[in-house]
Amino acid sequence: MSSKGGSLVLRAAHTWWQQWELSPHLSLPEREQAQLKASVIEEDTEEWQKDLAFAGLERVGGVDLSYGKENDTIACASLVVLSYPDLEVLYEDCRMVTVSAPYVAGFLAFREVPFLVEAAQRLQEREPGLRPQVLLVDGNGKLHPRGFGVACHLGVLTGLPCIGVAKNLLQVHGLAKDELHKEQIRDLQMGGATFPLTGTSDRVLGMALRSYNKSTKPIYVSVGHRISLESAVRLVQSCCRYRIPEPIRQADMRSREYIRKHLSAPLGSTAPGPARQEEAEPKH
Repeated sequence: MSSKGGSLVLRAAHTWWQQWELSPHLSLPEREQAQLKASVIEEDTEEWQKDLAFAGLERVGGVDLSYGKENDTIACASLVVLSYPDLEVLYEDCRMVTVSAPYVAGFLAFREVPFLVEAAQRLQEREPGLRPQVLLVDGNGKLHPRGFGVACHLGVLTGLPCIGVAKNLLQVHGLAKDELHKEQIRDLQMGGATFPLTGTSDRVLGMALRSYNKSTKPIYVSVGHRISLESAVRLVQSCCRYRIPEPIRQADMRSREYIRKHLSAPLGSTAPGPARQEEAEPKH
């Protein structure tokens, strides 16, 4: 992981929102994204990615932030590493964090990525032999208003191949939950079935994937960094015991349980904060 990259995101996360509040039209966040976006690689870079059975892939990571039900500035950042193809948990890191950056549509990474970068750094320091060969991220990658979502941001800063996996369709570039989209979903007859998410530019931004035979809702897969869309979709599908791929599912479950145990006020349950909900359907 590049210390320069980690410093860049931490500096950005701790300064840009203060300037944003002073000038809502400030272009600093766009400049930060554009600078990092230039480093995104949208193709397979590892030998295991080029093998249909992913021979050589042994460790798959998943990351997630879960927010307290009563306070969306208190969250648990979670990183897990699973064996592949068995999908057994080898490592977990859950930590309570205070999320001070505000949510701004299209800039979720500035709010959440610093904590995920720190989790990846702790893993490298504590258990370098368990460093994941790829990260599955609860969020979008290239499927983003400026083509640089959370999975891209995290991938560039950690240097790891990353895949964005979203539960809801991000309605950008002409994509919409219209009748055509609903019909395409109905046509996904079995696990592994897909259809491309093509924006107004006719460029494929990601894929809708029916990840599990019994699931009636697709998930939305997009490239984060250092992997092709085809390989990303195949890998995500191979990691699904249920609708959500197991690395993300485990990160989510463990972060929610950690919140329940460590917040002083009993919550009963936890739920994603407003950031997650708004990122699925940004308000411009």
